[in-house]
Amino acid sequence: MTMTASDLVKDIQGLVTLPDVYLRITRLIDDPKSSAADIAKAIAQDPSFTIRLLRVANSALYRFPSKVETVAKAVTIIGTSQVCNLALSMSVASSFNCMLNELVSMANFWRHSLLCALTARHLSGVAGRCDRDALFTAGLLHDIGELVIFNRLPEKAREALLLVLDSQDEMPVCLAERQAIGFDHADVGGELARQWNLPSLLEECMAHHHRIVDAKRHPREVALVHLGNVLALMAELDDLELDDAPPIDPLVWQVTGLTEDCIEPAVREAQAEFAEVERLFMDQK
Repeated sequence: MTMTASDLVKDIQGLVTLPDVYLRITRLIDDPKSSAADIAKAIAQDPSFTIRLLRVANSALYRFPSKVETVAKAVTIIGTSQVCNLALSMSVASSFNCMLNELVSMANFWRHSLLCALTARHLSGVAGRCDRDALFTAGLLHDIGELVIFNRLPEKAREALLLVLDSQDEMPVCLAERQAIGFDHADVGGELARQWNLPSLLEECMAHHHRIVDAKRHPREVALVHLGNVLALMAELDDLELDDAPPIDPLVWQVTGLTEDCIEPAVREAQAEFAEVERLFMDQK
């Protein structure tokens, strides 16, 4: 019987679980009787997340004119849905870092993920009509399916990587995965998002960032994560030549209304912000 992406993540909760603080916040957001004060109280039960939330609120990501000193103020000025996104973003790295694998440098994986998050967030501000914090989270999580494949199917993952390395024109990783496994990391990410009951925007970005045409509910956001993924690679290489990067789906420009003029500012801003944001999101101490 052929394994599917759904089979691969079926019992993922025994391996990786969503953080308690995220689950508490989402329950309160879904409760019409709850208030921002209730959410602040729930956050305060997690001292580690409280410290990191305040660090983020006072960082260059938000550039508030005055210092944010309390969780209640952070929730009020950032917003409940954004705080929920931050809880997921800041916690998921530590959860997945427990998934041992020998195929990829976790530092390189999170570097790319963070650069994608930063470029997607910047692009969403330029394109307009998007939730910048949700796009940051989508960018951070877009390749999570890779870590599941590395952990659960290491031999197949190695086979896919060899296909990429052996190809003359550097075969896309997602295509190599489909050849070696029958599905790719985006399929796995989408299934994981559904199992975790994540918002549909995150689910579609995780599932379709390599195939924008398949996005039915949030094609604009999926297109921005697709573009953010390409620009993250350009930022890593410090190379603005499109010929040196993976191809950008032409649907990006049609769906978002952006032009190639957005590329250099997005890459440069992500590079400038990376060091600070890496400390905020990847420092688990």
